[in-house]
Amino acid sequence: MKNLLWSLVVVSCLMLTACGSSEDAGSEAQGSGSDEKVSFKLSTPDPEESNVTMAAKEFAEVVEEKSDGSIEISVHPNGTLYGGDPSAAVKQLGSGSLDMLVLSTSLYANFEPEFSAISVPYLFDDNEQYVSFLNGDLGNELLGSVSDLDIKGLGYWARDFRQITNSQHPIEEPADLDGLKLRVPNNPLWVEFFKGGGTATTPMDFGEVYNALQLGTIDGQENPLGVISSAKMHEVQDYLTISDHMADGWLVGLNQQKYDNLSDDQKQILEEATQEVQDWSIDYNAEQAESIIETLEEEGMEVNELSDEQKQEFIELSQEAYPAFEEVIEDEEFFEEVLKSVGKD
Repeated sequence: MKNLLWSLVVVSCLMLTACGSSEDAGSEAQGSGSDEKVSFKLSTPDPEESNVTMAAKEFAEVVEEKSDGSIEISVHPNGTLYGGDPSAAVKQLGSGSLDMLVLSTSLYANFEPEFSAISVPYLFDDNEQYVSFLNGDLGNELLGSVSDLDIKGLGYWARDFRQITNSQHPIEEPADLDGLKLRVPNNPLWVEFFKGGGTATTPMDFGEVYNALQLGTIDGQENPLGVISSAKMHEVQDYLTISDHMADGWLVGLNQQKYDNLSDDQKQILEEATQEVQDWSIDYNAEQAESIIETLEEEGMEVNELSDEQKQEFIELSQEAYPAFEEVIEDEEFFEEVLKSVGKD
């Protein structure tokens, strides 16, 4: 009997040990195995075939591949998830009613005025300097500032410099802006720059621009080539000026709480994918630019590119407005740091 009882005790201990080992192995597998699957809706402000929406689609593919399907992203263009109101979109992203949003840095300036520094006219000499700024200390400082809005800034995507279209005449010198009714984004930086040339600026949501041009309420607008093409501006505009007058970036944002709920691996995947798509977007934009200009010319638009001498007149127009830009940015020290970083101090 004693031998039998002892055998039962030994068997019971062995079973408990085995169960414990099994539970430990299960816990370890859960911690090191695949992450819990999450799905996000990513909203872009521009049409299906626009550069930013194409970048968003590329981003969704890269993320799905890198995460082995643990992060699924669906792309929703044209601002459909937020009614086309960018300010409302930023608030909805912070509250969590939007998951992810790609929106221009110039529109974030309505919440953090220092973002306007990116769009100071003729701040950057070329695309390389512009991208270097976005990825540098000052660009990262701005990216981190959206945490105050309960938004996680994952990074930036590059945009083409902005160009001018209108229905009146070619723009070759600042005097050609005099009296032109030009739509600009809802950002005082644009107003301060263009009013120096005598332009009648009209801040307007982009969704209203095509009809306003069609009706003659305004004469022109300015945007990167990808937007000019995808919005079919050639149907309501006769002249395109390659002015490269301003820049802004696409800020890729995720609701902060939803970001915090991700695993460390998933967070890293999103940030790495954002950077990869920045490189992709630079190449994509460059490839698209030449073909867009050719297509717009074929559609009947007259295209002129400012020479270095002509561009210098617009640069001087911008420099005259530096005191006004400083007021818009609301931070003299930051503005001076920005100018110094690009050799414009």
